[in-house]
Amino acid sequence: MKLSEIKIDFQNELFDLYSTSEIEELFSIFCEHFLELNKVELRQNLDKDLSEDDSNKFSEAISELKTGKPFQQILGETEFYGMKFFVNEYVLIPRPETEELLELAIQHINDSKLKVEGLKILDIGTGSGIIPIVLKKHFPEAEVSAIDISANALEIAKRNANFHKTEINFIQKDYLNEVFSSAQTDNDVYDIIISNPPYIGIDENPEIEDSVKGFEPNLALFSPTSDALIFYRKIAIDAEKHLSENGIIFLEINQKLGKETLKLFHNFSKSSLLKDISGNDRMIFIKK
Repeated sequence: MKLSEIKIDFQNELFDLYSTSEIEELFSIFCEHFLELNKVELRQNLDKDLSEDDSNKFSEAISELKTGKPFQQILGETEFYGMKFFVNEYVLIPRPETEELLELAIQHINDSKLKVEGLKILDIGTGSGIIPIVLKKHFPEAEVSAIDISANALEIAKRNANFHKTEINFIQKDYLNEVFSSAQTDNDVYDIIISNPPYIGIDENPEIEDSVKGFEPNLALFSPTSDALIFYRKIAIDAEKHLSENGIIFLEINQKLGKETLKLFHNFSKSSLLKDISGNDRMIFIKK
């Protein structure tokens, strides 16, 4: 079967689900993954005859795409912050907004008066481990810890950390029911707390695309209670005792609840609601 015929199959089979430009992009992505052809090479090799094995890979990919399954899960990997990360059904697929959160964090950590050597960073709800791994790459002398309730998610996070040769202290805990030590010890104090926790309210469930809630872990998407801000409330309380002097918090938030989320941190010396590149209230920056 020729590659040009595979391209036609993509167009015919996925026409009802994706736009023409999206189908073109998906075809390019799978060609790069299966055949190691970039977009220029792809145009030059459309007459290429594929082996039966390669043809079957494309056919299987089309079948899975027709179910609405994200292409990142089909490939088992995605690109984030210019790095390759493994993903599966137990972790969220990284979004551009989280890249913006990391850009904000890296910039402020570099500009802060905090000593980078020995810097203690905590990521709450780590999922695939993208946040702590990127931060460890930028601040290799930092001590980075990451919490998640899901053992399956932490398996992927550890795989990603090993792939990128980063040492992260992964902790399986239910953060909402985890109580820090009442005594403020060195082990319980962090210079940086960062999180992209579940922040979609239960009442917003109908608004979420089936391709998201049908394939990505609801545990990582939706608040476990009717309170969409439950994680932020606990972070605000914990940070009063367990964030170091001049420590910083970086949070990705529900764009509909920006002002409400910001109010939770009124006791801190500085708190700012920041917009993402699309103009939505998406991040909060807090300084002790």
